[in-house]
Amino acid sequence: MELQDTIKERKSIRGFLEKPVPKDVLNQILAISVRAPSTKNAQPWHFYVVTGETLEQLKRANVERFRSSEDPPEEMAHTLIEPEKGTVYRDRQVDIGKRLFKIMDIGREDKAKRIEWIERGFRYFDAPAAIILVGDKSRPIEGAYLDAGLVIQTICLAAVDLGLGTCIQNQGITYADAIRDILQIPDDKRLLVAIALGYPDDDFPANKVISPREDLENVITWCGL
Repeated sequence: MELQDTIKERKSIRGFLEKPVPKDVLNQILAISVRAPSTKNAQPWHFYVVTGETLEQLKRANVERFRSSEDPPEEMAHTLIEPEKGTVYRDRQVDIGKRLFKIMDIGREDKAKRIEWIERGFRYFDAPAAIILVGDKSRPIEGAYLDAGLVIQTICLAAVDLGLGTCIQNQGITYADAIRDILQIPDDKRLLVAIALGYPDDDFPANKVISPREDLENVITWCGL
């Protein structure tokens, strides 16, 4: 697949086939993804690749904590900040939510369906694999997210190139204490993001949603041309 086609094809996948992703395919994705650039070649990332019963444990733990209204650990506060109301960033968030709820037939007052949708996120959208990306706490958090973003995009594009889909989630690392316990992640590592990964279910309605992009003329300033 041509690179530009891969970039255009990538989108958030929220419904997956019940088809395991072979270990060699996951390894192939990460082997190319670690070629992503990083600040001063720090390569400050570590990947917990989770499948099978271990992933099922994560799903159950997340849903149990959500259902019990357990507050997320303080260390995850920075991942839960919502865009300020009245900004274009909040408008875009609301817009994609409306698109998803419409195609999934989730009514505004349908609390049961809304809760089920939230729980799907805590179950990594029932993907057969998930990648938990962590970084060293010794690095400034701003730099950690810059480098994380570079490798995350590379993972997602490599997945598309191999016929897989992904969904980048902070929801998947909300209950960090459970994830640390199940995966034995040491305290000196910072949980950065989760990536749900698997073979897309083309019949799942939400997978048909393509998030719009701002017109280029609104986000570019030409200087010297």
